[in-house]
Amino acid sequence: MSDFILQASVRNDLGKGASRRLRRANQQVPAVVYGGEKGAQSISVEKTAFYKAIEDESFFSSVIKLVIDGKEEQVVVRDLQRHPFKPLLTHADFLRVDATHEITINVPLHVVNEEKCVGIKDQGGELHVLANEVAISCLPKDLPDFLEVDISKVELGTTLHLSDLTLPAGVTSVDLSHGEEHDNAILSITKVKVRGDDEEEDEGEGDAEDSAE
Repeated sequence: MSDFILQASVRNDLGKGASRRLRRANQQVPAVVYGGEKGAQSISVEKTAFYKAIEDESFFSSVIKLVIDGKEEQVVVRDLQRHPFKPLLTHADFLRVDATHEITINVPLHVVNEEKCVGIKDQGGELHVLANEVAISCLPKDLPDFLEVDISKVELGTTLHLSDLTLPAGVTSVDLSHGEEHDNAILSITKVKVRGDDEEEDEGEGDAEDSAE
């Protein structure tokens, strides 16, 4: 797991107006942390480190150390709210995690060895990624930053499903736990389609040449 640490403080000045004032100060992000045996707590997170952290894809699938007024909480990101047109975070939701209880979270799916893929390199196919992330369940200690699928040996006409993924020890697929009918496709290698417009243009040029003759 990646090691992310965010500094935060308890927020006693609540309400929309208070959140707006906090954002205008441009130093902290309003947030809430909830779950576990404690109640929900309104907090404000130090902005600089938070903004830097969200640039890393693995932040969203990592257990984060949230230090609230000097006291540590282990959390994961549950939701981020963003300004509709400005590059600003307006609010964040964090979920407390317990080392002894499994968590359910979406992790990124990374496709590797596309340049070596038999179906693309030798058979002229193209890659279609059907899922960018996968829902998993595991203990916090087993949480991977991402899942990887190697397509070097995948041939043209092949579709890979969730059941084709090799999951790390202690990690299970949420969808597959609901039955085989939830074995969703994650990617496929298909024949490159010829654009219909190009075909029509070719036919039109042939007709014109026939007329000229």
